[in-house]
Amino acid sequence: MSTITQKPFGQLNGQTVQLYTLQNKNGMTAKITNYGGTVVSLMAADRNGHFSDVVLGFDTLEEYVDHSPFFGCITGRYANRIANASFSLDGQKYQLAANNGANHLHGGKRGFDKKVWTASTRGGRLHLSYTSPDGEEHYPGTLNTEVTYTLTNDNELRIDYLATTDKTTIVNLTNHSYFNLAGLDNEAVEVDAATILNYELTIYADRYTPIDAASIPLGNLATVAGTPFDFRHSTAIGARINSKDPQLKNGKGYDHNFVLKNQKDHKLIRAARVYDSMSGRVMEVDTTEPGIQLYTGNFLKNIKGKNGENYPRRSALCLEAQTFPDSPNQPSFPSPVLRPGEKYRQTTVYRFSVS
Repeated sequence: MSTITQKPFGQLNGQTVQLYTLQNKNGMTAKITNYGGTVVSLMAADRNGHFSDVVLGFDTLEEYVDHSPFFGCITGRYANRIANASFSLDGQKYQLAANNGANHLHGGKRGFDKKVWTASTRGGRLHLSYTSPDGEEHYPGTLNTEVTYTLTNDNELRIDYLATTDKTTIVNLTNHSYFNLAGLDNEAVEVDAATILNYELTIYADRYTPIDAASIPLGNLATVAGTPFDFRHSTAIGARINSKDPQLKNGKGYDHNFVLKNQKDHKLIRAARVYDSMSGRVMEVDTTEPGIQLYTGNFLKNIKGKNGENYPRRSALCLEAQTFPDSPNQPSFPSPVLRPGEKYRQTTVYRFSVS
């Protein structure tokens, strides 16, 4: 298991925010702050044994607070979108914040990504907890949430989620890391769209959820066969991203949920594999969740990140394990409902190797 050290990352409302560094026996490190449970840095080796940072982010806490596009954070209470920022539960309608056009995105204006979590370290793991009070962001129920980060000696960043509630509510948590496997401190590599468009991607899904122009699922599960969404065999991300497909137009590229299974059965399965031929880095994603969102950084706009590096459009990708978007309003989708006495559990593993 990893060793953990900590140091102050900054001040927020008179409170000291910490930065925790997890390091395994192979020299891989993950830096995680208790502000938003955010993965600030992830150092992984390339085929030559050189370690580089493979996630987008900022150098300072202030930048995360001021203008982060959800870099590396825990998103909740409900990750992804809810149509018209509203849902009904047990006969009662709940109106949420409309922070993505007319829709609700990633928990609202001050979601879990903007909270300072209580942190502790035990057994080589980083434990984060946050209690979301009843009515926060207009969600029902007091939600007690725990997220545990583990950096294993198999070069896995494992994320375990647990939540309970005192009133029936909805929950959908994920990590929103933006990955660039070429390595962000590699001076020979310019961080541009070609960096990820050349990656070979496999997603182990036969279906996906088509969306409308506001990125809300239409309600059906469409086959990937014969479409630009067929990643069942390793395919370059950029091979079809600019094709004249209505779904790619709606998402401004890939910003879609892929269907891994139809139910929440808590079984860990392989969801995706990404390979960067330049560095040799491979990232595999396992999850217990029924869906995984592929997002190709379509809305990045030349953000100044770590070490003054510029992050242009499509310079990273996200693979966000989740239940399906807008599931509170889609009865045929796996349910996000959590009731008193039940436990929300989720595990996602990002595994790094070389080829």
